[in-house]
Amino acid sequence: MAETKAAEDHWSSKAYQSSASFVPKLATKVVRWLDVQPDDKILDIGCGDGVINLQVGEVLKKGSGKIHGTDASEAMIRTSKDDAEKAGLSDICTFEVLDTKNLIHHPALQTAAFDKVFSNAALHWILRPEAMRRAVFAGVHAALRPHGRFVFEMGGMGNVAEMRTILLAVVARRVGIVRARAADPWFFPDEEWMEKMLVETGFVVERIEREYRPTKADEGGVEGWTRLMGKQFFDAVAPEGDSKREECIKEALEVIEGVCESPGGGSWFGYVRLRAIARKI
Repeated sequence: MAETKAAEDHWSSKAYQSSASFVPKLATKVVRWLDVQPDDKILDIGCGDGVINLQVGEVLKKGSGKIHGTDASEAMIRTSKDDAEKAGLSDICTFEVLDTKNLIHHPALQTAAFDKVFSNAALHWILRPEAMRRAVFAGVHAALRPHGRFVFEMGGMGNVAEMRTILLAVVARRVGIVRARAADPWFFPDEEWMEKMLVETGFVVERIEREYRPTKADEGGVEGWTRLMGKQFFDAVAPEGDSKREECIKEALEVIEGVCESPGGGSWFGYVRLRAIARKI
């Protein structure tokens, strides 16, 4: 394995399935764009808990296709491997711990062997470090065969704006705005930025759109979402279990719960999704 382990694994597959299971469930449109064929060789970057991979595997098992999922989280990859084995798809759905920012340095995945590269709800985390953005797209380009397609969905400009603003504000009150912004783990681009980057890294954009998609809170509710998705914000305040951290989380929740509560019942997040199909030149 050519990738070095991330400094810290911020993910719990159990917490993710409780507070963000809607992420793979609401990926129907981008999976439709992926247009899986039984003989496809697919690379999934930021595969999370592998739920979509197993769905794709059911199509691939009808032919000679394979899907290889990568994620920087060891916890997510463990869950993915276990579930693939239980489903009898271990030969079709393979998984590997890999930070996508290091994809360009992974010789085994840079051989232009994949028909498609796929990503759902991961690039807004992966592209956060500005200095590494171009390398991510270069790595995807090198992984694809000529005329292969890169199909993805991610948070777009305006995604969870209310929650992001609240998290920045409560954290900045404790550590200052500079540190709060540095702790922000997300990058939500618009269509113009994305299309320019894709073209500059050797792709033709076949389709791109940004959609406002309000999303109902999962079983874990607003608190589960806030603790899971806002973890890196709260890490800037204090370690887990520290009273200062819990005070910060409580303050954030007091505002977020009011903002997200629907008069018609339940709580909703203001998700904005950016999705695209780009073809390698």
